[in-house]
Amino acid sequence: MKTRTVAFLITAALAVYFVLLGGRAFVLIGTGDPVGVGLGIGVLVLPLIGAWVAWTNLRFGFVTERMARRLAEEGGLPDTSSLPRRPSGRVDRDAADAWFEERRAEVEQSPEDWRRWFRLAQAYDLAGDRGRARSTMRKAIELFQLPTNRA
Repeated sequence: MKTRTVAFLITAALAVYFVLLGGRAFVLIGTGDPVGVGLGIGVLVLPLIGAWVAWTNLRFGFVTERMARRLAEEGGLPDTSSLPRRPSGRVDRDAADAWFEERRAEVEQSPEDWRRWFRLAQAYDLAGDRGRARSTMRKAIELFQLPTNRA
């Protein structure tokens, strides 16, 4: 099953859960009891936070996918298939570090190019640093969405 399909299924399940949870919140608010109203408001906040988190993650995925398609069309999508791998399938640490240094140097040469930030995010991911990969991809998205980069 494709990742996109799984994301939509999970989001749909979350939406059903949020609706059910929201219904319970309104029942609690409708009691008129101060404790029930307080709990109801608290329970109502949970689906709102959950919806926001789901939306930001879906948006991140959609934009990242659009960026990858554009890079692929331009022939700029990095190919890591030649990097040596461990038996587990992960890229050898030294090779990942060397590849990362190349991507970092690219970003230093042209810090306003979203393509280079995208490749740096991939380098972080390849090195196993998911947190930095995600924050670097956010920077790439920010640059990609500038009016001069839209196509």
